[in-house]
Amino acid sequence: MDDSLMLMIPGPTPVPDPVLLAMAKPTIGHRSGDFSLIMKEVTENLKWLHQTQNDVLIVAGSGTSAMEAGIINFLSAGDRVLVGSNGKFGDRWAKVAKAYNLEVEVISTEWGQPLDPEPFREKLEADTEKQIKAVIITHSETSTGVLNDLETINRYVKTHGEALIMVDAVTSLGAISVPIDEWGLDVVASGSQKGYMIPPGLGFVSVSAKAWDAYETATLPKFYLDLGMYRKTAAKNSNPFTPPVNLFYGLQVALQMLKDEGLENIFSRHQRSKTAIREAVKALNLPTFASDDAASPAVTAVAPDRVDTEQIRSTMRKQFNIALAGGQDHLKGKIFRVGHLGFVGDRDILTCISALEATLQILGDTGFTPGAGVTAAAKVLG
Repeated sequence: MDDSLMLMIPGPTPVPDPVLLAMAKPTIGHRSGDFSLIMKEVTENLKWLHQTQNDVLIVAGSGTSAMEAGIINFLSAGDRVLVGSNGKFGDRWAKVAKAYNLEVEVISTEWGQPLDPEPFREKLEADTEKQIKAVIITHSETSTGVLNDLETINRYVKTHGEALIMVDAVTSLGAISVPIDEWGLDVVASGSQKGYMIPPGLGFVSVSAKAWDAYETATLPKFYLDLGMYRKTAAKNSNPFTPPVNLFYGLQVALQMLKDEGLENIFSRHQRSKTAIREAVKALNLPTFASDDAASPAVTAVAPDRVDTEQIRSTMRKQFNIALAGGQDHLKGKIFRVGHLGFVGDRDILTCISALEATLQILGDTGFTPGAGVTAAAKVLG
C-alpha cells in the first residue's frame, strides 16, 4: 500500500491540506484588484508574524535569495562585515559576502557549538572608527540544530551604533520568537518552505529604517533583488515583477492559520516538539549533536554511535516512508536531522519516534529498551 511521504526534515516542511487546496485555485492576474487585496492581507499578516512595523518584502526565491537581497541592498564593495559561522549556512553567507567583494571577517565556532558572542563584542568595541558596516548572523543553524544567541550579539551591535545586524531567520521565524522591533533588528530574511507551512518559492525580508538609510548610499549591483523596487510596489499592494500567484493563495491561508493559533501557542508548540524529540532520542541512548541549552526549536541533529546513520535514514524511508535529513559537508554520514518545524504536531512526533525505534530494532540495535523513546516523548507531550 502506498502511503504519502512524511517529511520530518527542516525544509521543505509539511503543507496543510487547506493550503494545498488554496493553491489549486485558478490563477488570477498579478496586476488585478483581487491580487492587490491578497497582497495587502499577507503583508499585514507577515508584519504580525515578524513582530514588526517595518517593511516585510516578498521576493520570488528561496531563503538564500532573501539573504542575498539583504546583503546586497545595504552594503558597498569594500565594506567591512563580520560573519558568524558555525555551520553550512554561516559559511554560505561568508561566501555570498566575498562574492560581492566585501571585506569579510569570519568569526567561527566548531559545528555543533553555538557562536560565542564575546569575539563579536571585542571586534565591535575595538572598531572605534566605525568601519564595521554589518554583522551577519544565522539564528537557527539548520545544518547542526544549533540556536545562536542572537539577542546578545545584537546588543553588542546596537552598542557599536553604526553596524547593521543582518539575520538569517530561515528556520527560526515562525518557530521561536524573533521580536524584530523590540530588538531593533535591521535585516531579517526567511523562506516560505519552513515555518510558513507552504512550498518553496517565496523569500521574505524585513527591513528597518536604519537599513533603508544605508540603502541610499549602497552601491553593490542589483536589479531583480533591488528591494527599493519591492518597497515602492508593496506600498501599492503590488510587486515589481511577476510573482507566483498560487503561492500567494497558499501564503494567505497559512498565515491565517498561524494567526488563529497565536504567536505564543506557535512558539510553545515548537518548544514542546523539540523537547519531546530530544528526550526520546536520549531515551534511545542516541547522542544529540547540539547541547540542550543551544538546541534549535526547528531541527534536532542526532549522531548515532551504534548504527550507521545512512542505514537509519534509508530504512525509515523504505519501511515507513518517513524522510529524515542527512548531514552536510564533513558531517555527511555522521548525523541525521529530524525536522520539527511548521505544520508538525504531537502525532507526527510520536509517529516518527515509533518508526525510529522500529528502525533501530530492524537494524539489530540492542542498545536501548524498546518503548523507551515513545514513553519519553509521550511524557513531554502529555
